[in-house]
Amino acid sequence: MAEEIKILSFLSEFRASANSLLSKYEPLALVLIPIFSLFIARLFQSAIVGVQENGLKSSLIASFMYIIKLVPGVRSYLDAEKQKVVDKLQSGNKSKREGWRTQLPTAGLGNRVLELMEEEKRKDVAWQGKCSGTVYIGGTESEGHFSLINEACSMFAHTNPLHLDVFQSVVHYEAEVVAMTAALLGRKASGDQICGNMTSGGTESILLAVKSSRDYMRTKKGIQNPEMIIPVSAHSAYDKAAQYFKIKLRRVPVNNEFQADVKAIRRCMNKNTILIVGSAPGFPHGIIDPIKELGQLAMRFGVCLHVDLCLGGFVLPFARKLGYPIPPFDFSVQGVTSISADVHKYGLAPKGTSVVLYRNHEIRKHQFVAVTEWSGGLYVSPTIAGSRSGGLIAGAWAAMMSLGEEGYLENTRRIMEASKKIQEGIKGIPELFIVGKPDMTIVAFASDKLDIFEVNDIMSSKGWHLNALQRPNSLHICVTLQHVPVVDDFLRDLQESVKTVKENPGPISGGLAPIYGAAGRMPDRVMVQELLVNFMDSSC
Repeated sequence: MAEEIKILSFLSEFRASANSLLSKYEPLALVLIPIFSLFIARLFQSAIVGVQENGLKSSLIASFMYIIKLVPGVRSYLDAEKQKVVDKLQSGNKSKREGWRTQLPTAGLGNRVLELMEEEKRKDVAWQGKCSGTVYIGGTESEGHFSLINEACSMFAHTNPLHLDVFQSVVHYEAEVVAMTAALLGRKASGDQICGNMTSGGTESILLAVKSSRDYMRTKKGIQNPEMIIPVSAHSAYDKAAQYFKIKLRRVPVNNEFQADVKAIRRCMNKNTILIVGSAPGFPHGIIDPIKELGQLAMRFGVCLHVDLCLGGFVLPFARKLGYPIPPFDFSVQGVTSISADVHKYGLAPKGTSVVLYRNHEIRKHQFVAVTEWSGGLYVSPTIAGSRSGGLIAGAWAAMMSLGEEGYLENTRRIMEASKKIQEGIKGIPELFIVGKPDMTIVAFASDKLDIFEVNDIMSSKGWHLNALQRPNSLHICVTLQHVPVVDDFLRDLQESVKTVKENPGPISGGLAPIYGAAGRMPDRVMVQELLVNFMDSSC
C-alpha cells in the first residue's frame, strides 16, 4: 500500500506538469508537424495497431505525445520534471532507510537475530481480518495450520528438487501435489494425461503456460510472429509474459456482464494467434469468464486456451460439490490446453507455491529448457527457476494432505457464505451497487452517487485494506477465512464510511481519492508507464 500511495502521488504531481507542458507546446507542435513527415508512415501504422488494441482516443493521444516529444527540449523537460517528483518521493524513502545495514556485521549475531526480526515484524500493519486477500489462513485453527506447514517447510528447507537423484522425497511431493490438483480440475472428465509442475506463484505459472503455448504453436503451425488475446480483466502477468517472450498482446474489452467478450476475441484472431485467455474467476470482479465458449473458439481456430484458476482452483471444485451453480471452468472443457492454480491462496499452502497444468505432455515439453553444449555438463530445467525450495513444496503437500477434501469443503462453505452475506449487506446500502454477478469470493462494488475512492479512504482510516479498481472505479474485497468472523464489522464500517462521505463530500486530508482520480484522468498511458518504470527504477 505504501508503494501504491507513492506511485499514485507521483502520477498526480506529474499530471499538472504534463498539462502545463501540453498547453505550452501544442501550438508549436502543430506548426512543426510537417517537419516530421518522415515519421508519418510509421505513426500511421502504429496508430492502426493502437486503435485495435487501445481504442481511437488513446491511440490519437499517444501519437500526439510522440510528436510533441520530438520538439527540441521537450524530452529533456519531461525527464527533468519526472526526476523532480521521483527525487521528492525518494526523500521519504531515504529517511526510512536511515540505519539500514549496508554490509555484514564484523561478528555474527547468533540467535540475537531472532530478537531483531521479532522487533522488525512488530512494525508490520495489523493484517488480521482486515486485508482483502493477502492471508488466506484464518479462524481458530489458523495457529495450528501455520505451525504444521512451518514445520514441514523447516524439515525440508535444505532440499532442492533440481537434484532429483538426491532429494527424491520432494520430487515425490511435487508429483503428488500436481496430481491431486489435476484431479480437482477435471483430469478424469477430460480423459487426457494431465501433467504439470509446481512454481513460485501464479505469475510464474502464467509465464510458463504462455511460453509453452508459444513454442508449441511454433512447432505445430510454424508461427514466427506470435500474438495472444486477453480480456482487459485478465491478470497483468500476461503483459509481463508478452514483454518477456516477445509476443504481441491484443487486449479486448469485457462484455456488459464483465466477462471476456467471446465475439470481440473472435474479431481479433488471425493467422498469428497462438493463445486466448479466460479467468475463473477474474481478479477484479470475481466473475468467471465463459470458458466453454472460449474452448469452442480455441478448437475452431486450432489455438491454445489458458484458464487462470489462480484464485479459483481450490474453491470452485468444492463450491460445485456444495451445490453452487458454477459454470464449466477446467479441463472438462474441450479446448482448454493449460491451467494455473495457486496452492498458496485458498489451498492454504505457504507463500510461493502454485501449479501449472497442461492437457498433455506434448504441450508441457515446450516448457522445459535443455542445454547440451555447456562445459558444466548436460542440463535440463522444468521451470523458470533452476534451484527451487523443496521446503515450500513439502509445505504445500502437508497443507493439502492435512486438510483433505473434507477440510476444503468446510473452508469453502464458510467463505462462500461470508461472501454472500457481504453481497447482501452491500445491496442494502442505497449508495452502492455490486459490479456484475460475482461467482466466487471476490465482491466488487461501486457507486454512481459518491466518490468510491473517498469511501476507501474512510475505510482505510478504520484499518481496512481493500483493493481499488479502475474502469469502472470501484473497490473489492477478496474474502478469506480471516473475514468469516468479522463480516458484520466490515458491513458496519462500510455503511458508516458511506454515510461520512455522503455528509462530507470531498477527500479527507492525506487520502488517496484525488490521486486515484488524477491517475484515471491522465490521458497518455505511455507517459504513465514511463513514470511507473522510473519510480520503480529509483526505488530499488
